[in-house]
Order: sequence, then C-alpha cells, then structure tokens
Amino acid sequence: MATRFGSKPGGYVWALLDPAAHILLMTMIFRAIARAPALGTSFALFFATGYIAFQFYQAMTSYLNSAVRANKALLSYPNVAPIDTVVARFILQVLTTTLVAVIVLGTIVATMRVETNLHWPAILEAGAMACLFGLGVAMINAVLFLRYPLYEQVFNIVNRPLFLISGVFFLPDSIPAPYRELVLINPLVHIIMSFRQGFYPEYRAIGLDMTYLYGIAFLTLFAGMLVFTLSRKTLRNE
Repeated sequence: MATRFGSKPGGYVWALLDPAAHILLMTMIFRAIARAPALGTSFALFFATGYIAFQFYQAMTSYLNSAVRANKALLSYPNVAPIDTVVARFILQVLTTTLVAVIVLGTIVATMRVETNLHWPAILEAGAMACLFGLGVAMINAVLFLRYPLYEQVFNIVNRPLFLISGVFFLPDSIPAPYRELVLINPLVHIIMSFRQGFYPEYRAIGLDMTYLYGIAFLTLFAGMLVFTLSRKTLRNE
C-alpha cells in the first residue's frame, strides 16, 4: 500500500476520487443529452454499476501486468518467488476495488429517492469472475511483457477500446442482431450484465451466459498459471 499509494492518506484517497470523478462526469454528460438512463431512473447508478464492474477487471490487469517487472529487486531474495509479487498485488487490488465499490455505490444507493433491492449473489459473482479473469490475463501478460516488448504495445492498443464496447454506456440487449452476438463474445459484457442484475431486479439481461463467463474466466486463469509456472526461472533471471 505504501509503495503504490504513498505513505500519506491522500494517496489512498485518490483511489476513491478517481472512479467517483469518472462516474460524475459521465452522469453530467449523459443527463444533458438523454432524458432517462437505459435502466432505472438514476444516471449515476447506471454508470456506476457499469464502471465499477469494469474496474474489477481493468484495475486488476493494469496493476498486476507489471507485478514481476516492478519488483525485480525483491526477487534477489531466495524466499521471494515471482508468484509472491502477483499474489500480494492481487490481494491489495481486490480489497481496494471492493472498498471503492462499497463507498461509491453505497453513497449513490443511500442518496436515491427510490428504494433499491440488492441481489448480493449476482453482485459478488460478477465481481469474483472479473477478478479471476483479470488475474489470468495479468499472469499471461507478466510473462509476455518481459519476453516480447512488442506484445505489450499491441495489448495496450487492443485493450484500450474495451471500455467503450463492454456495456458500460449501453445495454447489449438493445443492440440488434447480428451485432449483439458479436458484442456478447466479450466476457466483460457478461460481467457487467450480471453485476447490474444485482442492482436492477427488473433487468432480464437477455444474452447473459454465466456458463460462458465461467468457462472463459477459468480457462484464462488456468492458461495464466500454466504460462507463469513454466516461465518462473525466466521471470526471476530476466
């Protein structure tokens, strides 16, 4: 925590202010150009559920991609393995994003005039799948970023538009076929749809496939663990 956020409390507070500022900005923009959000009556809640769900994946990969490279000095100690740096960052990021989600979403729900019935299983399930999927991607990236610098540039280019096409701003249900089927290939779309079901009991989430999401998340996690394990000597020596 001290390394990432600094030794002063203000550094950790920024982890809360950053998503809150994004949600506030999106709320102001879309409130000016639309009469009502795609779900419910609160623009802030609609964008917060999409943004926070996406952040469980995005913040995880961004922080864990460089876990080994940023802690090369620690690997000189025989008791410190490359996987230790990933696990430490994973725990910190899960706790950080969860705290941000509780504070931001809790504030929005508490200030809403309409009572909201939360469905916790859907919320927790979506958050867990986002974290595991992000962990798998990050473990693969931690190896490939070191071996192939060009891959890092390609990944950043491909990963950048995900925020726009993962359902943060829209409902995939509203997209006509066959484009909806193309959008549903993205597992992050299913994560956000499932997360929103926890806040909107009336949301049917047409196209949501949790079996597909579980398959992709665990397959990616298995691939990440396999690649990371086979490359542990390379990670320590490079």
